[in-house]
Amino acid sequence: MLIELILPALAETIYMVAFSLLFAAAIGVPLGLLVVVTGQGHLVPKASLNFILTAVINVSRSVPFIIMMVAVIPFTRLLVGSTIGTTAAIVPLSLSAIPFVARVTESAVREVDPGLIEAALSMGASPGQVVVRVLVAEALPGLVRGLTLTAINLTGYSTMAGVLGGGGLGNLAIRFGYQRRETLILVATIVALIVLVQLIQGLGNKLAATLSR
Repeated sequence: MLIELILPALAETIYMVAFSLLFAAAIGVPLGLLVVVTGQGHLVPKASLNFILTAVINVSRSVPFIIMMVAVIPFTRLLVGSTIGTTAAIVPLSLSAIPFVARVTESAVREVDPGLIEAALSMGASPGQVVVRVLVAEALPGLVRGLTLTAINLTGYSTMAGVLGGGGLGNLAIRFGYQRRETLILVATIVALIVLVQLIQGLGNKLAATLSR
């Protein structure tokens, strides 16, 4: 009985986290790169564009997830046709994670040795080639660590989404653990979340260490 409840809820949580991370990375990583390369003294300095991008990221990061989830209800309904369920929860989860991914990408890329960029440019590399072959390649371990942290944050956010009808372990904990006073189910969901977070952290650390070599 307990396993039959936990496993589907865990699968829903993994589904939400995985796709939210995918969409957030698809937008957040290029956004973070753009913030770096348009900065003063970098590859393609564009002060006005850099200011706008930085402002958008800062404002987006300031919005609490619960408020974000409510605020984008019309957008969520437009995209997926519903505001309830695991697929619908992916929309606010992704939007909340994009600015975070952009910032961790920016942080990882800024750690790249400027000498490598100068060397690549002196050898005739284009800005695009420098971005792909130097910035991304050298920052990859840091990017992986940042995305790992994002996935862990998304796991926590997914439980809040579950409380508001998003499914997953959060929904199970509220519906069965809290409302029905099933302490065993509540404890089981907490254990499942702890195990999931440890697995994500372990896999992320291992991949980052492999890339660092």
